[in-house]
Formats: sequence, structure tokens, C-alpha cells
Amino acid sequence: MEETREISALFHLIDDPDVEVFSTVSERIISMGTSIIPNLEHLWETTPDESVQERIELLIHRLHYCDLVQDFERWKKLPEPDLLAGALLVAKFQFPELDVSTILQDIEKMRRNIWLELNSYLTPLEQTNVLTTILYNYYHLKGTEISYTDPNDFLLNKVIETKKGNALSNGILYLVLCDLLDIPIRAVPIPRQFILAYFDIEPEQWMQLSGNNPMQLIQFYIDPMSGQVFSQKDIETYFRRISVPTTASFFKPMSNIRIIQMLVEELAKCFDDEKNAYKRDELLQLAGILGE
Repeated sequence: MEETREISALFHLIDDPDVEVFSTVSERIISMGTSIIPNLEHLWETTPDESVQERIELLIHRLHYCDLVQDFERWKKLPEPDLLAGALLVAKFQFPELDVSTILQDIEKMRRNIWLELNSYLTPLEQTNVLTTILYNYYHLKGTEISYTDPNDFLLNKVIETKKGNALSNGILYLVLCDLLDIPIRAVPIPRQFILAYFDIEPEQWMQLSGNNPMQLIQFYIDPMSGQVFSQKDIETYFRRISVPTTASFFKPMSNIRIIQMLVEELAKCFDDEKNAYKRDELLQLAGILGE
């Protein structure tokens, strides 16, 4: 954006010690939109004061965040919000300049490698074994316990880059590939877990699923941490161990909106210190948008 007299005046006030003045200046700068970011970046590079640099960084973050809020609102209103697109929006919270095309190319390579090993004669378990073998053995995807010390464990771009994620982020990658390959695997809301289930169902029957007992349509379950397969008996044993009765609601496929909302809520827990509290609040606001 061309540096006008107003922009120059606003930039001179960024270091004002009066909080109200800075708040007013911030709101005016943010109202100008992301086109002012190059000006702010230039100001950051020519400002020796670290406290002023931090204010500029916060302004740039807020500008990106305002755009992200609109992107999430648009995504949620789509007739069928895409899981991959939603996961990439979450990644943009931390990496606003994310090169999405590179990630899409990497996922397409994964999809193609799996597709080449699939055929119509494979059983559901054999199909799943092909996907699991390529993802965890060929690509060496690793699972880590959910920890709130490293936000990158929740972000799809970092999972693809490092081949390491937690149950939620690995599970989202697994689901994205299943969707691209027309494999009927979905996440189910089993308490305290993020577990995937293979449904014995045709694609056009998903909308009719709510009227049935979905547990009867599940052939087996997959742990996205390792790709390990579990039987219905294993799941029943788990429910007995945690003293929770099994109900049909635990076995209905989760919507893509709910999965991304859960991802945002979990990511928010990584920012519980005072310095990053604003990020936690922003993420909870995004989760609220998805839950409305």
C-alpha cells in the first residue's frame, strides 16, 4: 500500500505509551486490511526498539486473523465443508503465509502411492492395511501423545513435513486420504479418544445413517497414532474400563465441522501462558464460530 500522510502519522503513534492511543491507532490500521502488511513489515525492519517491534508483530497477526475469521465463516457455510481445506485454515493461524500448493502436491503423491496398490477385489481390512502400510511404514508417519507444549503437533502442514503428529492431526491426514480414495472411514466421537471407524456403507447412504444404529455398520476401528486395527470387542472392553455405557451417539460419524472445531479447541490449549493468551482467546473465538 502506498504510504499516505495518514499511514505515516499512524505509524509514528505506534510507540505511544498511552494504551488508549495505541488501541485507537491499532483499530484504524487494522481497518485498512492486509494490504497494509508490507508497510508494517518495512516499519518493523527499520525499527530498533524491540517493544515497538512486538506491537507491529501483533498488528500483523491481527490483520491476518481478521481475514482468517472470514475464511472460517465462508468454509462453514459451504454445502459440504472439506476437511482438508478446514485443516489448512487452522494451519494458517500459525503460518499465515503458508504455501498450500506444496501441501496439496504432497498429499496427492501420498494418494497416488496408495491408489496404485488398491483394487476392487480387496476386502475392507486389506484396503485399510494398504493405506496404513504406506502411511506408517513407507512414509514413516509417527504418532505422539497429545501434549500442549508444541502447537506444530496439531498442524497438518507440520505433520506432512516432519512425519509426526498426535492422534488428532494424524487422524485428519488419514481421513483426508480416505476421502480422496473413496474409502468409507470416518472419525467417531468415542470418549477421550480420536478413533476412526470403517463403515460398511455405500457413499449415498451416509445421509440415511442417523436413523440406524451406526455401531452395527462398523466393521472395525483404526488408531491413527499407529494404524493399529481394533475390533468391536476391543471397543466394548474400553468402555467397560472407563465405566461409560455405550450409546449410539458415540458411533455416529463426526462432521468435518466438528472435527475442525475439536482441532481448534485442542490447539488453543497450547497457548495458556500470559504472553500468548490472546492466541488462545482467538482460537476459542474461531471454535465458537464453528459451533454456532
